[in-house]
Amino acid sequence: MKVTLIKPNIGRMSRGPYVDEGRMEPLQIGVLAGLTPARHELAFHDDRMEAIPYDRPTDLVAITVETFTAKRAYEIAAEYRRRGVPTIVGGVHPTLVPNEAARHADAILLGDAERVWAAMLDDAERGRLQRIYRAPPGVAHPGVLPRRDLFAGKGYLPIALLQFSRGCCFRCEFCTVARYFDGRHHVRRVDEVLREIESRRRRLLFFVDDNLCADRKAAKELFRALIPLRVRWVSQSSLDMLRDAELMDLMLQSGCLGHVIGFESLTPDHLTAMGKGPNLHDFDGYRTQVRQLREYGLQTWAAFVLGYDHETRDSVRRTLDFALESRFTFAAFNILTPFPSTPLYQRLQAQDRLLYDGAWWLHPDYRFNHAAFRPARMSPEALTEACFEARAAFGSLPSFVRRLLDFKTNLRNPVRLATYLRFNPVFRREVFKKQGLWLGSRSEVAHARS
Repeated sequence: MKVTLIKPNIGRMSRGPYVDEGRMEPLQIGVLAGLTPARHELAFHDDRMEAIPYDRPTDLVAITVETFTAKRAYEIAAEYRRRGVPTIVGGVHPTLVPNEAARHADAILLGDAERVWAAMLDDAERGRLQRIYRAPPGVAHPGVLPRRDLFAGKGYLPIALLQFSRGCCFRCEFCTVARYFDGRHHVRRVDEVLREIESRRRRLLFFVDDNLCADRKAAKELFRALIPLRVRWVSQSSLDMLRDAELMDLMLQSGCLGHVIGFESLTPDHLTAMGKGPNLHDFDGYRTQVRQLREYGLQTWAAFVLGYDHETRDSVRRTLDFALESRFTFAAFNILTPFPSTPLYQRLQAQDRLLYDGAWWLHPDYRFNHAAFRPARMSPEALTEACFEARAAFGSLPSFVRRLLDFKTNLRNPVRLATYLRFNPVFRREVFKKQGLWLGSRSEVAHARS
C-alpha cells in the first residue's frame, strides 16, 4: 500500500503562496514514518514549501493537524477525498475537537499515533478503515527511531528535532498541552534518546519537549548521558529550573545553548489568572531569573502572552522594554489565543467575548496573529497592532545590534555567536511575512484542480 504523509501550511499571503523560511523538520512525520511497516511505500509532501501533487497515485493520505493549519489541512483532505482517496487526520487539534475533524476526513486519530498507527494501516489495507481511532497520550515513540530520509532536499533549518519527554505538569489555562496531556509528563528511556542522536549527523539538536525539566531527576539523567557526546542543543523549559543548581550545572556541561521559556507576563495578576504559579515564586519582575540566565550564558527565547484583562498598550510597551533591556536572544510577543477546548476558550465563550463565531481557525475573515477575542481594556485591533509593533521593534536593526553585543550570552563563544547570527534574520523575516496571513489556500487548490 502506498501511504502519503502531509504537513500542511498555515495559509497564504495576499499576493501568493507563503513559503516558510523558518521551517524545521516535522518530527511527527518522521515518527509516523518510523512506525510504518516496511511493506508500505511512503511519500511525504511539505505544504510549507512545495506544491502537493494531488493526482499522483496513492492509497491512503495522513495529515497532521494543528489549530493554525486546520483550515488548510481540511482543504487538502477534501481534494484527496474528491479523488476517492481515504484520508486520515490526527494531531492535537483533532483530539481537542473530534466532531469538527470527523466532518473533514474518512478517519480521525485521537491521541498519540504510536499505539494505533500500525492497526490503522492494517485496517486501511484491508478496506475496513474505522471512523475513529483512540490512544492515550504517553511516552514518545518507544523503541522506534524516527525516519528522516523523507526530509532530504526540502531545505529545513540545520537543526535536528527530537523528544525526550511529552507533556507538562503545569495547567496554564490557555495551553493546549495542558489540556491534551491533562497535566501529565511522560519520559522516554535515555538509551533510546542516545541511540537516536547517534544515528544523526547533525550536532545541533532541538528537544521539542513541552517542558524538558519538568521531571528534574529524569532531566539530570539525560544531561549526564549527553556530556560525552559533545553535542549542542536547545529546548523548552520553565523558570523553576533555576532553583536547582545541580540541574543547571549538568545542563551546561551537556551542551545546552538556551531554552524557549514562558515568561508570559510582567503582571502578577495575569500570571495568577493564567495559572502560571511557578513564575510568581519570589517574584521581583524577573530581575533575578534574567541575571541567573545571563550568568549561565544561556541564550533565551522569551515567550510572552499578551491580552489578559489588565493589558493596555502601555503594558505591552513595558513588556517590549523588558525584553530589550534583558537582551534576550529571541522573543515572542504572542497574542492571547483561545485555542479550542482549553479553559481559556471556555471562559471567554461563557463571557461572550469570542470573535469569529468562536471557531476563528476556520473563519474566512480571521488572519494569523490577529486577536480572536475582545480584550477587557483594549480593542481587538489595538491588541493586534501593539503585539505586532513589539515584534517589529524587537527584531529591528538597532535591537539586533544591541542584543548581539552581550558578552555573557551571544558573544560568549563562536558557537553562540553563530547561532545568533544564523537564526535572528530568519525569524525577523518570518514576523513580517506571517503577520495578517490568511488561513487556508482555497485559491491554490482551485488552481491545482484547473
